[in-house]
Amino acid sequence: MHALNVTDRGHDFSPMHAAMQRYVDQDLLSGVASAVLVGRDLVDLNLVGWADKERQEALRTDHIFRSYSDSKLITSCAVLLLWEEGRFDLDEPIDAFIPQLAGRRVLRPGATSLDDTEPARSPITIRQLLTHSSGLSYGLLDHGSMIFKAYRERGVLHPLRTLEGMMDALADLPLVFHPGTGFEYSVASDVLGRLVEVVSGQRFDEFLQARIFGPLGMVDSGFVVPDDKRDRFTTFYVGADLANPLKPGLTRKDDAPYPGAYTQGIPWQSGGGGLVSTLPDMVAFVRSLLPGGPTLLKPETLDLMMRNHLPEGTWIRFPAFGEIRGKGFGLGGAVTLAPTPFDPPASTGEFQWGGLGGTHWWISPRHNLAAVVMTQRHLAFWHPYAFEFKQQVYQAVLTG
Repeated sequence: MHALNVTDRGHDFSPMHAAMQRYVDQDLLSGVASAVLVGRDLVDLNLVGWADKERQEALRTDHIFRSYSDSKLITSCAVLLLWEEGRFDLDEPIDAFIPQLAGRRVLRPGATSLDDTEPARSPITIRQLLTHSSGLSYGLLDHGSMIFKAYRERGVLHPLRTLEGMMDALADLPLVFHPGTGFEYSVASDVLGRLVEVVSGQRFDEFLQARIFGPLGMVDSGFVVPDDKRDRFTTFYVGADLANPLKPGLTRKDDAPYPGAYTQGIPWQSGGGGLVSTLPDMVAFVRSLLPGGPTLLKPETLDLMMRNHLPEGTWIRFPAFGEIRGKGFGLGGAVTLAPTPFDPPASTGEFQWGGLGGTHWWISPRHNLAAVVMTQRHLAFWHPYAFEFKQQVYQAVLTG
């Protein structure tokens, strides 16, 4: 495990520390682990609360978290490593490598059946998968919709499917829009995991270990928590009211998102949400994307990755919240083109994302500032705690 040595640059992070403690004291979060980087220097490390609230087990740096969609950035970097080698072009059709995704059809506007489709005007490209602009869906967030039901009935997200089997399940499902014409958070990162397998000739976990986890010393990251590390696996919690993230009360949920998740090896190695990691591992990973030292990807690739690639006037959107104006998407994370009222005013140009279980990372190339913050609470992506954490960090670094 990486040693997390803090460099004191005189920034006052005590208001942020107090804020994170407040979320624990109010029974909104079990514990919070965070790290702040200015340049490549770790300038703050903070751990509050519990890894297991019921057992009163204090949160440590070696505790292992469910990464959920933090996995997507790692998958995107795996793809970009192969792209740097000239193995494919970003605008190349994915069906050149995954034939199950050829001959796409698209739901017509207002369609009431899966058969109400028209031929896609163009094939899905690798760039569109990296930016969730392919027209694929998820079967995860849009409860009750026709496409949600179709993904569930086909078992697209079934943990006993291999990535190749997942492509088979997607083969005849329609897209929700023509490739490149919108944004829909989707299974695209799982498709990219399969692309890595096809192009590299390795199983996805083997590629990640050989090209990312091993070289960066990410010793606790992977798709499974081994038996000898099980005592370091952080407990997962569900809030008292899914519609009100600030209502006190937490209930432990040991089998999240399904019995044996992350503790048993399963066929589905999900590039979209299947990884576990620790704070030191994620600090090592994020640091490898920052200038001032050896980087995982070439500087020009990192610049490309952190730029918005969505069409003009297209913003990210979620079924429950609609369009989020000012937020574009790069090759693996959102890009802040105009801060929302929840964002720090100085966060224009920030590259960021997080996971449904409450883990987040962000990088501000403009301010040479980055952070990782981790908790374990269901539906805690963009939870108020994460916005307050970010506001406090920006204030401490930019005004301190």
